[in-house]
Amino acid sequence: MAKAGEKSSSSWKKSLKRKAAAEETQEAAGAGDGATESGVQPPKAAAFPPGFSISEIKNKQRRHLMFTRWKQQQRKEKLAAKKKLKKEREALGDKAPPKPVPKTIDNQRVYDETTVDPNDEEVAYDESTDEFASYFNKQTSPKILITTSDRPHGRTVRLCEQLSTVIPNSHVYYRRGLALKKIIPQCIAREFTDLIVINEDRKTPNGLILSHLPNGPTAHFKMSSVRLRKEIKRRGKDPTEHIPEIILNNFTTRLGHSIGRMFASLFPHNPQFIGRQVATFHNQRDYIFFRFHRYIFRSEKKVGIQELGPRFTIKLRSLQKGTFDSKYGEYEWVHKPREMDTSRRKFHL
Repeated sequence: MAKAGEKSSSSWKKSLKRKAAAEETQEAAGAGDGATESGVQPPKAAAFPPGFSISEIKNKQRRHLMFTRWKQQQRKEKLAAKKKLKKEREALGDKAPPKPVPKTIDNQRVYDETTVDPNDEEVAYDESTDEFASYFNKQTSPKILITTSDRPHGRTVRLCEQLSTVIPNSHVYYRRGLALKKIIPQCIAREFTDLIVINEDRKTPNGLILSHLPNGPTAHFKMSSVRLRKEIKRRGKDPTEHIPEIILNNFTTRLGHSIGRMFASLFPHNPQFIGRQVATFHNQRDYIFFRFHRYIFRSEKKVGIQELGPRFTIKLRSLQKGTFDSKYGEYEWVHKPREMDTSRRKFHL
């Protein structure tokens, strides 16, 4: 019994100390607020006693109150520091130092040895002899076949139909149980230049296979964040039959360069600018974002964009030499998460 009494008294004393510390911090915060309202800045004092932690407060309401006050104080200090820095820059004028560049994962990217230099003769020679050289030399015009996995559901079918309105001279055919190894020779015989296969899982598109015909290469992508036209807010009217422009952003490495050339070979050479339509493949941290927009000219100086849809995000899983062959195919690049994703600042495209 004596031991129990000692424990209860010691815990009671600790709770009293914590309450007193919390009341002191409340009084200090209130005094600070009053001084700022009167226009007189008091000397800066610590908001909390040294060694005090908000997490020690057992009362949930009081803990939440103290945390919000602490956040408000931090916000005020940050705003005051910004105003002070702005005044100093205005006073210095042209002599003011340049603004510091914020640190992001993108601008802290680990340098890749395969980054493409536009003036590199080796890269220029490889591009003149690769599988896409006939397209970029304007010897062939793209003709695309779009198909799905076996027994597709409505969402996947609608995505294929909407893609066919984005990519000119593209045709949608249904698999009907045929294997890709049988489809590819038929595509080559009918002079198709590319094959797009949309895979699905649980009635949702989750993969994309892009194969350049007749000699490859074949890329396999993981697909996510699919939005059809009806699911996009404030979308524009359905796209016209004009040939769109194509924008390829941030494909800087040798691997990214070949993927960008693969996307470029899907669209004809001469875009029809009168249609004001543009298809964008934007690479950021190895995620490729696809968007389809229309320019809106509001005046001679102001230009806006209006999304038409569909939109989706893809990530490269593998790049295979030649046409699709899952059993005996030779792979140029395969994504291995345990080996390649060791650093958040290392990207491959």
